[in-house]
Amino acid sequence: MKLDVLRCKNPAMVRKEVWAHGLIYNLIRGTMAQAASRRGILPRQLSFQGARQTLAAYRLEQSGTTASERVRLSEAALASIASHRVGSRPDRSEPRYCKRRTMKYRLMTRPRHADRSRQRKAS
Repeated sequence: MKLDVLRCKNPAMVRKEVWAHGLIYNLIRGTMAQAASRRGILPRQLSFQGARQTLAAYRLEQSGTTASERVRLSEAALASIASHRVGSRPDRSEPRYCKRRTMKYRLMTRPRHADRSRQRKAS
């Protein structure tokens, strides 16, 4: 869900961004719980990433449809979410790694105009 880097600058907007991510996470988990209860399985047996991708795909399909079509698409989305099962992985123990790659550009440590004038002089 890309919450590893917050894009907002001031504290109020950072709070809103964190709340929005929490809200979306809970909505996805709630939808997964609905799909699991219809299939008679536990929600933790369903893939979060599969549910997120399914909801994103069906969101695009629902634009410009009638109410009855939206109900049909919602039912199809729940069935699709329930089909994304997570396999049984007993005694799973995996080391944690840092997945975020470093940037290939240097950090800007001087004012932009100073860097521009230095670059012009070098050219």
